[in-house]
Amino acid sequence: MQDPAGASHAWRKSRHSGPDNGDCLEVASPNRTTVHIRDSKAAPHGPALLFPLPAWEAFIDTLR
Repeated sequence: MQDPAGASHAWRKSRHSGPDNGDCLEVASPNRTTVHIRDSKAAPHGPALLFPLPAWEAFIDTLR
C-alpha cells in the first residue's frame, strides 16, 4: 500500500543498521492507530506497508 504522506513521518531504523542505508527497514508511528514500515532504499517516496497498531504489537510480542 502506498503511503502518500510517508515522507513527512518521523521514520526511524535500528541503531544496528549500517551507515549506507543498505538492508534496513524503517518504522514510523504517525498516530496511535497504525505503524508504517518501508525499505530504507525506497525512501523517501517509496511504498510503505501500513499495519493496525494491535497487529504490529502482536508481531513484536512474538519476537520477544
